Amino acid sequence: MHSHTPGTPPGILAPHIPADAYRRAQDTGAPLVIVVHTTDPSTLPWRRILIAVGAAGAAAIGCWGLVAALCALLDATAHAVTVIAAAAGPIGTGGISLKRARVKH
Repeated sequence: MHSHTPGTPPGILAPHIPADAYRRAQDTGAPLVIVVHTTDPSTLPWRRILIAVGAAGAAAIGCWGLVAALCALLDATAHAVTVIAAAAGPIGTGGISLKRARVKH
């Protein structure tokens, strides 16, 4: 709790209370009731929900973009390997050779 000097209004705690009503309540000892109106907390926080859904959607789209880029990279790599293998002919290492399967005429 905040403490304040007796006989002065409470300042920023309750700026809507007129000074004379506050002093009268202090002099008579009557309780001072402060009513604070707030929003209903039982409603759904739509802004928080939409931000979370938007972030999850952006992450999902980013993941699909990453998968698509990986597929394109693997496709390009497969084509490059095919072209190099066609130009190189048979591949051999230490007496073991791999030949492409083709029909001999």
